[in-house]
Amino acid sequence: MSQPGSRFPHLVEIMRTLRGPGGCPWDREQTLRSLRPFLLEECHEALDAIDRQDMPDLREELGDLLFEVVFLAQVADDAGAFTIDDAVETVSAKLVRRHPHVFGDAEALRSAEEVLGRWEDLKREERAAAGAAPKTTLEGVPRSLPGLLRAYEYGSRAATQGFDWARSEDVVAKIREEIDEVEQVVRAADRRDASTADEKLEEEVGDLLFAIANLSRKLGVEPETALRRANDKFAARFTALERRVRERGAVMKDEPLETLEAEWQEVKRTV
Repeated sequence: MSQPGSRFPHLVEIMRTLRGPGGCPWDREQTLRSLRPFLLEECHEALDAIDRQDMPDLREELGDLLFEVVFLAQVADDAGAFTIDDAVETVSAKLVRRHPHVFGDAEALRSAEEVLGRWEDLKREERAAAGAAPKTTLEGVPRSLPGLLRAYEYGSRAATQGFDWARSEDVVAKIREEIDEVEQVVRAADRRDASTADEKLEEEVGDLLFAIANLSRKLGVEPETALRRANDKFAARFTALERRVRERGAVMKDEPLETLEAEWQEVKRTV
């Protein structure tokens, strides 16, 4: 049996051939920017396989995702920027450096929260040693992240600096407060200028979603995953409801809401 990682050089060589003289015209034309959507797509497909707990599919999707990483590195290599070996060495050195409680003689850490806090401390120490200006705690969070995941990451990083609710119940209270504020804007909407009301409502709904993302974090639930599963559940139930209505020869949009609600409750018991 081959050692883990022993087949990686073969994948790198395949990519070099595809990008090299006599290789594939499509592969040779790609750039870092043109590959962005493929990287994102493969990430989502791997996440979908994880959500479905489909290990054969996950095996394939991780391979596809790894290929996109190798592809991007080869494009960078062709431009003389860095090689895939450079990328592997960089992350390997960083992992060892930022886990002194595992690979060094630092005191053992007792919890995941302590590890995250120490990780952020080490990042600041590294930047200071390199003479770089210190980054703020939230500066490294990509703005391209989905909004809910970005809120989760902001909360996680702020918590490493001690800025956090003490208990999950405190976040629930904050959510109730945000719901009250949304209700106030809704009630006042008729008395406001429409554009002003829309802006205020957007702000308050955003605050509510941000608080929900932080409750997810406090409960140890990744909100993007939770929302994807809720979406899948709703889609399955709504599709089942739609089929039930069609099977009895009715048009869904013409049905009374009370009838649809009653059938929805029946669907929920089976889907």
